[in-house]
Amino acid sequence: MNPVRRLFAVRDRELPSPVPAGSPVAEADGLSVRLGRRQVLDSVGLAARAGEVLALVGPNGAGKSTLLAALAGDLPAAGGEVRIGGRPAAAWSAPELALRRAVLPQSAVLSFPFPVEDVVRMGRAPWAGTARGDEDDAAVATAMAATEVTDFAARPFSALSGGERARVALARVLAQRTPLLLLDEPTAALDLRHQELVLRICRERAAAGDAVVVVLHDLGLASAHADRAAVLHGGRIAVAGPPAEVFTGALLGEVYRQPVEVFPHPRTGVPLIVPVRGS
Repeated sequence: MNPVRRLFAVRDRELPSPVPAGSPVAEADGLSVRLGRRQVLDSVGLAARAGEVLALVGPNGAGKSTLLAALAGDLPAAGGEVRIGGRPAAAWSAPELALRRAVLPQSAVLSFPFPVEDVVRMGRAPWAGTARGDEDDAAVATAMAATEVTDFAARPFSALSGGERARVALARVLAQRTPLLLLDEPTAALDLRHQELVLRICRERAAAGDAVVVVLHDLGLASAHADRAAVLHGGRIAVAGPPAEVFTGALLGEVYRQPVEVFPHPRTGVPLIVPVRGS
């Protein structure tokens, strides 16, 4: 058996239960996180809900990636608690946690030249030995089609461009088929078309009942695609809510230390955010 699959081949795992729309899938309650001597998050409260896309935005160093990792149960809390599926994250075993959340890191690095299809299939490892293990082929094929990587299924992952690697890494996360998707800057290496593709996938997963948390630097993408946005500033959440309500010129100008103008798109009404520039 593949060593990765052997790690998860435990038959007494508790499988995830369906989560009603609008109910929390993951929650941070008074969460504080320290990295070394630095406090990165301070008393953060936030919920990722089934059927929603939640965008984490804010300037560099605000704590977005740290919050995402903490919501995944990958970082210990110095204070407060993270709950996944209604249970403290630390109470789940690693195999059980892998059935409940899938994580896309900022960069995808592999030491060996695995074919693209094998990389995507790695997302199915948590389901080995469960009643849903027979979904592997369909899950892999569907994820590759959604991210438009089917045509280079046999190519080595190491031979791909940065944008292609990013889409393959997303396909692996989608193939995992968990009720919580945690995506760290999934559009950073992508061109305009594929940025829109990735955010459409996020919306589709939310429409299917998943909770999607995505770290974004592009406020326009967050505004257009997120149901809610949490604006992080100095390790705290400055404000959270629908982008049309929380993306104001005054708030964003203060948080980013850059004056901005916010005005509605003439056709959709979605807020557009533009830096104030000299004439």
